[in-house]
Amino acid sequence: MIQKLERKKMVITGDYAAAYGGMISGAEVVAAYPITPQTLIVEDFATFVNDGITDAEFIMVESEHSAMSACIAAQAAGARTFTATSSQGLALMHEMLFIAASLRLPIVMPVVNRTVAAPIGIWCEYNDSMPQRDTGWMQMSCEDNQEVLDMVIMSYKIAEHRDVLLPIMPCLDAFILSHTVEPVEAPSSDEVAQYLGKYEPVAKLDTENPMAIGTFAPPEYIQELRYHNHMAMENAKRVIREVTRDFARTFGHDYHGLIEEYRCDDADVVLITIGTVTGTAREVVDELRERGKKVGLVKLRFYRPFPREELQKIAERVGAIGVYDRAVSFGSGGPMFIETRHALYGHSIPIMNFLAGIGGRDVMKKDVEKMFEMLLEAKEGKTSKEIVWIGTRGVTP
Repeated sequence: MIQKLERKKMVITGDYAAAYGGMISGAEVVAAYPITPQTLIVEDFATFVNDGITDAEFIMVESEHSAMSACIAAQAAGARTFTATSSQGLALMHEMLFIAASLRLPIVMPVVNRTVAAPIGIWCEYNDSMPQRDTGWMQMSCEDNQEVLDMVIMSYKIAEHRDVLLPIMPCLDAFILSHTVEPVEAPSSDEVAQYLGKYEPVAKLDTENPMAIGTFAPPEYIQELRYHNHMAMENAKRVIREVTRDFARTFGHDYHGLIEEYRCDDADVVLITIGTVTGTAREVVDELRERGKKVGLVKLRFYRPFPREELQKIAERVGAIGVYDRAVSFGSGGPMFIETRHALYGHSIPIMNFLAGIGGRDVMKKDVEKMFEMLLEAKEGKTSKEIVWIGTRGVTP
């Protein structure tokens, strides 16, 4: 149970927004292990517990692997759970991520995207969460702190849906969001409780109704289980669209489903962005439009499930598509570029990959403008480049 909290406006960090979202959503068990720049999330949640705002069970564990193990056990016992991690911590959880998803446990875990060693870095890149996209977890990226708070709340609604029942990681950029304060509107505890309802697990460990969970399985069963997980991820697309529409009606913030289009209706070229670079790209789109250049922007919110159908519709009406990545799959380009190119197989338009901001390097307006300039050239057949490193010393775009 949590104290009665009124609707209010706060000026808070992204980490606080994530913790507040988990608390106001009624998380009953929180497993905590620190790692920069996520640590403030579990510290803030510890403060909520210490101050009596929530009576959630707060478990301090010895590693991120243990944090996910504790959430799996608690969720399997019927509790609504919450944890958070980043970078090497997420990598250490890798084994348990598969188990959480395969057991169909709707755990919510904000991930603060941070450089993965080596070398050691604490700034933003997506090479920590992107490699986890095949573990069976739903994944999305937040643009600002308001979306962090709102998305944590929506994550419970999406993950706990009977047609989904998959864990989810809403991601936020290290320091750009995690440690930067922004105005955020928080709903009341009564509003969130009514919106989410009580968590009703489909399968749980119960001495009154014994059930085997996560037991040994022979080949006669595993392939079918993988199919069901795949279909749950496909079902999540519909559920995400429904939940975001319902959230907009209830709380007034509309996130448009899996993607958000900006000035795409008559665009000659579009750039697909993810995370905080989206805000910078919006400004560039407006400035280029004032100069008569018909460019558009697609904010990719979810990359698991991947918005294949939405991107295919966009590809039918534009002359070139660019994909911004803050991670790299060595030898193949950025992960989102690979996903997009796969989704648009059969379309004849140029698809370009722009790698920038890796390791926390700033992505400036001039960098985004360069991306659009190259896309407009690609539309006219004036460039043969497919993968472009932006702002990289010794490399010419």
